[in-house]
Amino acid sequence: MCVRVRALLLASVLMSVGWTHADHDKCRNYGVRFERVFSVPGDAAMMNCTLASPEVFNVSSTSYWVEWYRAETGQRLSNVSRGVLLRGETLWLLNVTKHHDGYYQCVIRTSSSGCYKLSTRLVVDVPVHGECGRPRTSSQVITVGVTDTLSCPVKDVLNELRSYGAPASVTWYRGCDRIEDGSDKHVYRDGARLKIRDVDSRCNGSYTCTVNFNLGGAAASVSETVEVWVQEDYCFEPQVLQPANEIVKAAPGSRLTRTCQVFVPCIGTVPEHPMVDVLWLDDFGMISTDNSKRIFASQTRVWRTAVPRKGVWLENMLTISSVEEADFLLNLTCRAYSARGLPQARFVVRPQEPDASVPVGCSLGGAAALIVVALVVYLRFKIDIVLFFRSSFPFFYENNDCDGKAFDAYVMSFDPLNCQPNVSEGVRTFAHHILPQVLEKACGYKLFITGRDCLPGQAMVDSVHDNMKASRRLLLLYGASSFTGHNKHPTNNNNNETPGEDACPDPRSQHECALAMHQALMEGTLKVVLVELEEVSATQLAVFPESLRHLRKKQGAVCWWKNSRRLQHNHTSWTTCTRKGSPSGTGAQEREEADSAACLSPSSRFWKEIRYHMPVRGKRIATPEKTHLMKV
Repeated sequence: MCVRVRALLLASVLMSVGWTHADHDKCRNYGVRFERVFSVPGDAAMMNCTLASPEVFNVSSTSYWVEWYRAETGQRLSNVSRGVLLRGETLWLLNVTKHHDGYYQCVIRTSSSGCYKLSTRLVVDVPVHGECGRPRTSSQVITVGVTDTLSCPVKDVLNELRSYGAPASVTWYRGCDRIEDGSDKHVYRDGARLKIRDVDSRCNGSYTCTVNFNLGGAAASVSETVEVWVQEDYCFEPQVLQPANEIVKAAPGSRLTRTCQVFVPCIGTVPEHPMVDVLWLDDFGMISTDNSKRIFASQTRVWRTAVPRKGVWLENMLTISSVEEADFLLNLTCRAYSARGLPQARFVVRPQEPDASVPVGCSLGGAAALIVVALVVYLRFKIDIVLFFRSSFPFFYENNDCDGKAFDAYVMSFDPLNCQPNVSEGVRTFAHHILPQVLEKACGYKLFITGRDCLPGQAMVDSVHDNMKASRRLLLLYGASSFTGHNKHPTNNNNNETPGEDACPDPRSQHECALAMHQALMEGTLKVVLVELEEVSATQLAVFPESLRHLRKKQGAVCWWKNSRRLQHNHTSWTTCTRKGSPSGTGAQEREEADSAACLSPSSRFWKEIRYHMPVRGKRIATPEKTHLMKV
């Protein structure tokens, strides 16, 4: 009985195995993958089944499952097998031995009875005794003199582990020595990269990276070795310096040229002809170098340089012989073709706007010149312009007849500090004869002249205060010696003699008179016009009263002596203006009469300046609500 049962069980197993192999043989065979998997005893090996792809079947709408087999024996692998772990389409051998060397076949079966199979070759190498690293190596080149990076070729392993959420760490070795992170010139980077600072020739050698992880409760590792070669002659990615992604203005029909400049930085030996091509392109393709065309590029010029940077320059010129409207729509690009990159830069052409700088510059220049001329004319003829407006447009100015003032000007020709007749005969003649003859008779001004209009018996202080208060201006006449004390008229000590006609009516009030003059000059309650009859030297000016020096410096003075220089004879003075010609009619007499008429003319420069400072005789009636307008 037992023998029969065993026979039945063996027959069923054989039938099952036979059915599996028969069904397996019906699968579409994709052969053996070109990529092989390499490992060493003690490491883990990872193999992926790449059949779950849209190129094989519709993975998005068809359910499927994956089976793994040892191709040589047909043994099906499962998670219960020792050291075997299946995760989706991935087969993990966590502890590889030499017996694992061989072919592994993945079979995908679909719900629609589809079947596909693909084999992967696992090569298990045994390291040479005493040597570190792996027998199978890859190679990488790093550059001397810069900071470069090594990459460990275990990216697929790390990505797979991360998809599971499995913890993993990477350790680097140089030969048999472990490289500590941050030690000397080495820094671990994200993933499985190692940064090496200041690469030199000593960095040559074997570097091994090991990924340590825990999967399915078992610790495992995968290692790869990289042979590193230090490259001492190296050229970096080209740099396009011109054009600079700019807009170029051009007029239709004009000729336009632009330069493409490319610099290739190099270290070590600079090659004469780097593996770089420089070409001009438009929106339709490459621009020809045929110079018979309207748009053409030149041949590339190449030269090497060592300073300030070592490398190679490449230059290519683009020419548009005659700009057309269609060119305003093009993107003109200079591109450098190299194994290290394809940098490029472009420019666009836009219509040139009319140059407004010339008319604007002319306008501004004309306006500036007009302003300068107007300013010069105004400064040179300011007095004439003001007097012309006063005489031509009197209705613009207010009538000041009702301002409570009795005099247009208060004329003073004596020492303001001592209130003495410290004036020369010439100054007295000018004040009493010439000034009234021009300002009163010819111009119609009303003057109060000290010594002429004083009332008999009136106190000096009262006369000064009242008449100054009733005047609109103060005309102060002085000469070069008015304040030096050299031209005083001597007073007679005899009690029977009386002082001169210009003496102060009340000598005891001298201090009060000086105080009133100080208030008029320094407090600004009355506009003062200084009339300087003789040229004053610096020595003479030093003994002038401080208040007068301050006022003279602040506003200046109307100088008669400058006017006399403009006359025909430089010796002309105010005394000449009062002489009358003799019956003989000699030439000298005629010249004196001509000078006298000139110096008494209100249109002479001196009298224009006096009239400029005198009150305006307007016709407009002032109202309390309005301010004074155009009062010069």
